[in-house]
This record gives sequence, C-alpha cells and structure tokens, in this order.
Amino acid sequence: MFRINENFLKLQSGYLFPEIGRRVQAYAAANPEAPIIRMGIGDVTQPLPAACIAAMHEAVDELANSTTFRGYGPEQGYAFLREAIAEHDYHARKVNIQADEIFVSDGSKCDCGNILDILGAGNRIAICDPVYPVYVDTNVMAGNTGKVHDGGRYGNLVYLEMREENNFEPPLPAEPVDVIYLCYPNNPTGMVASRESLRRWVDYALEHRSLILFDAAYEAYISDPELPRSIFEIEGAERVAIEFRSFSKTAGFTGVRCAFTVVPKALDVTSSDGTTVSLHSLWHRRHTTKFNGASYPVQRGAAAIYSTEGRQQIRDLIQGYMRNAATIREGLAEAGFRCFGGVHAPYVWLKTPDGMSSWEFFDDLLSRCHVVGTPGSGFGAAGEGYFRLSAFNSHTNTVQAVERIMSAYALKS
Repeated sequence: MFRINENFLKLQSGYLFPEIGRRVQAYAAANPEAPIIRMGIGDVTQPLPAACIAAMHEAVDELANSTTFRGYGPEQGYAFLREAIAEHDYHARKVNIQADEIFVSDGSKCDCGNILDILGAGNRIAICDPVYPVYVDTNVMAGNTGKVHDGGRYGNLVYLEMREENNFEPPLPAEPVDVIYLCYPNNPTGMVASRESLRRWVDYALEHRSLILFDAAYEAYISDPELPRSIFEIEGAERVAIEFRSFSKTAGFTGVRCAFTVVPKALDVTSSDGTTVSLHSLWHRRHTTKFNGASYPVQRGAAAIYSTEGRQQIRDLIQGYMRNAATIREGLAEAGFRCFGGVHAPYVWLKTPDGMSSWEFFDDLLSRCHVVGTPGSGFGAAGEGYFRLSAFNSHTNTVQAVERIMSAYALKS
C-alpha cells in the first residue's frame, strides 16, 4: 500500500484565507443584498500597467509567427528580465547583485515553500509571530516541526513575538537558530525595518552561521529613500541571506504570476562531510529540474515595468494604494482605534475594540459594516486581539468602508 506524507496531517484545520472566503460566502448567501467591501485578502484590484499590457500583447503576437515563435525558455529566466532586475532593483541602490544570481519564477509564495527543498532536516527555524502563514505551513509539510500545541503553535519552531510593546519588531532569538524568516515591509503589521535593525539580523546570522530567508514582496511601497529595500544593502548579507521578491503587489501580477528569488554566489554552507557547498548551485539544480520557467509573455510584461513609462505607471499605482492606506489609518485613528503600519506598506494593523477576539471582530465588522478584513490570530498567537485591513481596493470603496467603520465604532467620546 502506498504511503502519504503524514506531516500534512499536522496542519491546522484550514489555511487562513480560504476560511475567510468560506465565512464571507456564507454571509453573502444569507444576506444577498449586503454591499460587501473586501479588505481582507491582499489581492490587488486595479488594472495592470499599460506598459505591461502592451509588452504582453507584443509577446503573444511573436508566438503567433513561426519566425519569432519561442518554445522552452531558460529555466532561470530570460536574460532581458534578469538584467533589468539587477540594474534597476540592485545596481541603482549600489547593491552588487548580478543577473545570474536572480531566478525568475511564477510567484514568491511558491519560492518561499520550495526553498525548503535545498535545506536539510534538523534545522532550528525561527518564525516571527504574527507572520504570513505560508512560512509556518510549508515547514509543517516538510516535516520541520512537531505537532501543534493547544495555543496553536508548533513544536520545534522558535517563535519571535512582535508585540505593541516592542513596536512589532521581532527580538533576536534567545538561543542559536539555523534559519530565520523575515518579511519587510511586514505582512501583516505593515511595519518597516530600519537599516540598524537589519544590521543586527545580519550580524546575528554571520555569528551563528544562520540563513536569513528575506521576503521583500512589498519593498516598492517604501517611500523613504533612506530605508533599505533589500537585505543586500547591508554589508555581509550576501553571505547569509536569500531574498524573495514579487511583481504581484508591485505591478498587479497576482493573476499573471511572476516573481524572482536572489541566491548570491557568496552564500556557502558546510556539508556534513566538511565540504563547502554553494546554495546558489543547489537552488539552480532544484530550479532547473522542477521548473520550466515563467511564460515568455509574462516575462516580457514584467520587464516592461522597468521602462520609463512602466516605472511611472507603477509609481501611480502604488501611490493610489498608499492613498487608501492613509485613508484607513487616519479615519480609524480618528474613530479611536489604535492603528499601526500603513505608511510604507499597504496594510493597516489595528487593535480590536472592546476586548473582542480577532474572529469576533471579523464577524462583527462583517455583520455591522459589511466589510471584510483579516483576523490577526490567523497570522499567529501573538496576532490575537489585532486585525489587518488591506489598502488593495478602489479609493471609492475604501472611503465608503472607512465611513461605515467610523459610524459603527465611535470609540472616542
């Protein structure tokens, strides 16, 4: 009889976002006239930039002609895209990342899970709490954790609590760890890391020979040029870090699917027999074996982001979402909510009112305001009592949602 991967049986009952969808669907079915505004799942809502659309149309036309048709492309990604990424995302900020250290994929969510293929068993893994659930769940699936405890946390993971008392900045581990997940600008809290904060993490990793898995999916939302957008802006990070980036939230590619992972050639590890092994070579082998590359039209669309027109269109798109974030943050603060984030990220993290649990507030907000958000407890035990609202919507819907919330929850006298 065949066997299953029983690590999947350790997973908690449901992934956060499908559970939100289930509850909203049930409410909508029972209340078909309710004008629901969705500010929960971090999915973009505005059309793709015109430069990307034009480039993809042109690429599709190429595939319709035998003289310009393309079949399999390079698994690592076409040079025209990798070179544009290296020039505009790294060299422009004086970061020495080369095109052949960049691996194009169909999403950073996939890469965050797939990276575990090249890491061995027995690593001590540090996870921020609250955190993007994929980091935890993929480690459960890979067998890197024990069973879940009553509090919702898994054995064999080191949880770094981000709380209001520490300004939602994860503390350095109290014990040596091997792998550290960091996400900045942070999902779900919307907070951003200073250069000094990242310096502490790189120093820790260098001292303990740890690996930092750095998710920078929202780096384009950082408006202060002095703040780091990449962990590789910190000296020494190329020896201890892998960085994930996505075009999903930058250019609206959530349905198009394109991202990239940076694995520096300087990132080495010592194997059990004492041999020095390059993680770049391991990831290259994994990537080229299990992946046939993102599609040609999609990569042409992604490359158009770096054109003069594309860069301006991206700025306009992001400014629109950040206008929404400011509307949420300022309106809810005026109503008496304690709000965080929403300055360098498209998420506002707020304290639930009147001592409600995260899911209680989810249900209350849906029934009273017809607004959907994300319960903080879905991101981890330390997220209980908090709630995430997304700025990914039209400005009209955002204003209407905030007005409903301000009317329903007058927390200030």
